[in-house]
Amino acid sequence: MRTLLTLTSLLISTALLLVGQGMQLTLLPLRASSIGLSDFIIGVSASAYFMGFVAGCLLIPRIIAKVGHIRSFAVLTAIMMSAILALETLDGWVPWLLLRFLTGAMICGLYTVIESWLNDQTSAQSRGQVLAIYTFIILSAMAVGQVLINVGPVSSATPFILAAIFMALAIVPVGLTSRLAPAPIESTRIRFNLLYRRSRAAFAGTLLSGLVVGSFWALGAVFARRYGTSMADVTWFITAGIAGGALFQYPIGWLSDRIDRRYVLVCLSIGAIATSAAVALTVQHSAHLIAVFLFGAMTMPLYAISLATAADNSSAEEFVEIGTSVLMLNALGAASAPILLGQLMSLYDATALFWSFCALSAVFTLYLAVQTRDKGQVVAAEDQVPFSAAATEAAPTGFSLDPRGPEDAVGDLLPSESGQDEHHSDIQAESESESETAAMDPAPQR
Repeated sequence: MRTLLTLTSLLISTALLLVGQGMQLTLLPLRASSIGLSDFIIGVSASAYFMGFVAGCLLIPRIIAKVGHIRSFAVLTAIMMSAILALETLDGWVPWLLLRFLTGAMICGLYTVIESWLNDQTSAQSRGQVLAIYTFIILSAMAVGQVLINVGPVSSATPFILAAIFMALAIVPVGLTSRLAPAPIESTRIRFNLLYRRSRAAFAGTLLSGLVVGSFWALGAVFARRYGTSMADVTWFITAGIAGGALFQYPIGWLSDRIDRRYVLVCLSIGAIATSAAVALTVQHSAHLIAVFLFGAMTMPLYAISLATAADNSSAEEFVEIGTSVLMLNALGAASAPILLGQLMSLYDATALFWSFCALSAVFTLYLAVQTRDKGQVVAAEDQVPFSAAATEAAPTGFSLDPRGPEDAVGDLLPSESGQDEHHSDIQAESESESETAAMDPAPQR
């Protein structure tokens, strides 16, 4: 409880910031559609946002290290607000791509400030509690943001101004805090090859999450606007998806602690097939919101379960690197899919979005099912790492906060060098692993 009291100002700032963030994620695709941008361009602009997120992961930690957390928070928020207000006034697709890239980089930087600050002020005993509260704040604030979009027509400046106001207010609690800001951050390396070696199922589940959930954020509001009669229909559509993911994450996580997580991933991907088809088939039907609620329940936990699956097959010392690779792979999936899916919506019908989700989920279901057939890759339930909540709306520094990682997890947020030192360490690690396997015969990796 004392830890939470010391973090009150930061958590209040986080909630205010993410109300504005939740608003802009839905507002921008709707405004783009209202000014005549095609679904393809809307998809490209969403991809630019996620590519900005990736760039922010790589570049902004260095800025934070130079100027500190409080000044970084204020500057990044100011730039984010300016970009959102500029998007409200501009109609051309080129500035839209540039500004959406900028918003992606800024929000990643803000997540980095928040999460590294939380980690610095949190003890090892309270990390799980703080992470759960942080995840709850993310989802709740973004859901509130959906409701607030209805303050004015999407063609007006009112909802954009309100989103900017919430972001501006987020600076106040952090700016007035009497607590000392944390020391400059150190983050971690990105190693997709390590993630794939440790768990092919986690690699596939992460990529599926990025392709489907990222595209839902990018184009879901455009889909809902085609079949809804008012802005309220759009906001209820997005809110239902968020609510499904939030309410089912813990029950699904509880189940995954008791059985092979690969089976949970298969069940979620099968559920994604069924619920994606249900959303496409129930447009303008009373069961439509129920369908999208269940769609969120099946797709949004994919990220957290994939991360837990990867953690089962990694040492505590590897967890931050593995977690960062999971996050970045998810972001790259989210950056790539909207371009193609936006074009399909333009060429055919808006329901092509959810039929595409159905097809993608079917492909990954087959791949994941193949992984479960290898009995030599089973990790017993009692050997699995306990599930912890996780949201895709986060930055790499959040993995230092996760209780599944080491207490002193640090590194350098850069792609892995391919030099001789790393090559030698990889060979040495593999050699040690083989020796331990021969001597102890532990449960094999998935």
